[in-house]
Amino acid sequence: MGVKTPITLQKAQALFPHFSLSNLQETSDGVMDTTYLLENYILKHYERNISKTILNDAKILELLTSHGLNTPKHVASSQGWHLYTRLKGDIPKNISYFHIQALARFFSTMHSIKHTNSQNKYFLQKYKLSNILSYCKKNHYFYYKKLQSLQHFQLKNDGFIHGDLFKDNTLFHGEKIAVFDFIDGGLGAFSFDIAVALLSFNTNKRRSYIKLFLNTYNQNAPHKITFTLLEKEIKNAAKLYALLRLDKYKNPKKAKELANFW
Repeated sequence: MGVKTPITLQKAQALFPHFSLSNLQETSDGVMDTTYLLENYILKHYERNISKTILNDAKILELLTSHGLNTPKHVASSQGWHLYTRLKGDIPKNISYFHIQALARFFSTMHSIKHTNSQNKYFLQKYKLSNILSYCKKNHYFYYKKLQSLQHFQLKNDGFIHGDLFKDNTLFHGEKIAVFDFIDGGLGAFSFDIAVALLSFNTNKRRSYIKLFLNTYNQNAPHKITFTLLEKEIKNAAKLYALLRLDKYKNPKKAKELANFW
């Protein structure tokens, strides 16, 4: 989220004359792409050269919604701007059992969907981990010693994963979950996908939350996941995102938030 390329409501209406747009609001908590909130839509301008990825993302969203998942729909494009449906709800704050169960049901359905699109890329492909580790070694050696094992980190390919499903990529309307920002998803391990989400949905590392998640997820999931595997994957996910945060923010403050999961 955030705004790097400004736009007015009048300009937005000119770009999308067949849609009723109102209440244009800037967002301020992002570092990559421009995002505006409208009453019924999300307006995005991607500040990256990912035109093929955007088209693939639109197909993925269409596939997910066709299976009953509460995800946005890509409804129109114009001059580099993209219009998505806006989902109802709020980012969860205090996590309860129903959040964990809703998350598990979402993942079990998503991971069961067969993707035949050849445009899906390997999730880790976009990250040059060797280069980021070299930066970390020069500038944050303490963290480098903890994270250097990522030099050989790999993910098996179970299918398409979101890969970045932190709480701020979800909304809850009552007990109904909505998930968005699939643009950086790719092929990877389902256990890793879950582990990333639990970094922010289970900050206190409650075993009861992990067990509840697995009991719910494994009822309908394509592959059963064990408690031992998920605990291991949570550590891997915490290390990877700590490294990515060191690279993005150039200071260890954000990375430190994940250190208690190692």
